[in-house]
Amino acid sequence: MKGVSIIGVGLTKFGEHWNAGFRELISEAAGKAITDAHVDGQDVQAIFGGCMASGRLLGQEHIGALIADQLGMNPVASTRLEAACASGGVALRAGIMAVASGAYDVVAVGGAEKMTEVSTEEASTALGGAGDQEWELFNGATFPALYALMARRHMQEYGTSEEQMAACAVKNHANAVNNEFARYRKAVTIADVMKSGYIASPLKLLDCSPITDGAATVILCSSEKAKKYCDTPVEIIASGQASDTLALAQRTTLTEMKATKEAARQAYTQAKIQAKDVDFAEVHDCFTIAEVMATEDLGFFEKGKGGPAAAAGETALNAKVSINASGGLKAKGHPVGATGIAQAVEATLQLQQRAGKRQVSNAEIGLTHNVGGSGATCVVHVYKRL
Repeated sequence: MKGVSIIGVGLTKFGEHWNAGFRELISEAAGKAITDAHVDGQDVQAIFGGCMASGRLLGQEHIGALIADQLGMNPVASTRLEAACASGGVALRAGIMAVASGAYDVVAVGGAEKMTEVSTEEASTALGGAGDQEWELFNGATFPALYALMARRHMQEYGTSEEQMAACAVKNHANAVNNEFARYRKAVTIADVMKSGYIASPLKLLDCSPITDGAATVILCSSEKAKKYCDTPVEIIASGQASDTLALAQRTTLTEMKATKEAARQAYTQAKIQAKDVDFAEVHDCFTIAEVMATEDLGFFEKGKGGPAAAAGETALNAKVSINASGGLKAKGHPVGATGIAQAVEATLQLQQRAGKRQVSNAEIGLTHNVGGSGATCVVHVYKRL
């Protein structure tokens, strides 16, 4: 298998885009990535795109063909991949395997979602399809409710507090202040989170990631040819993916995500590293409890210690492990199909020393963690400078 590296990245600002449609967001992110990679459009041999719910949100399917058409890249093979909120992560994994196999030398991998053109209720219904439609959504269990169940169980078993979960939001907003692409570039306090109003107890408004529009793209190249295009390529040294039950009711525990643990085990084995070797990680903090659980399941902290670690500042920028230097889903935003690719963009910027005031000092190894639904799919990637 060939080594695979990222040679270019592109990202739109995350937020509410009233003057840009789905096609425009895709074009902006892809154009930036192609320019950043110093490739011509004709150099791109295949396209992989992550998109979760365009049919429900926009009435538009056949996204692979739309991407190639919009970018003027016909007849290049273009494929859409869907794995709920992990759609971007599985698209990245597909692109990696396509290059690693030798089938292609250069591919574009993107993710996009346009979520704000429908009501909150309609968006919530579309997102609810990432869980068990028949046994969860039909009975009124929205995603805030599902994660609230996990939070309550974590609080019961380990003494995790609402203030400890709030610390994740505070830290991520502080990081997002220095991210020009983030939706919410405003610092918040523990008090702000605590008084923000319950969405599904114990999760409050500021514990939840926002409905967001956005797109992201990376250009992948075989590592042996990467420096032909880029002076500082970032190599993807591991890609792990795992699954779990769709519904929470079928799981043996609500305080961990087994798919995360298995995907991380695969990734650490491939990369020949341990959790302690990771300098920074972009984890899937769709809710603050999700970040707490992720830092435990990825092996950064013992089970039950993620909350206290967040409250103690151990996940802050340049602390024990820098978690969500971008602002994470919580403050940067969560356009679901784009999230996994946006995480890869941040990992690349960090390892290329291009992250500005949110730069992790002496970053050598980065990790991204992208979850679909309430944990039924998880993709973990590990990165280093080539």
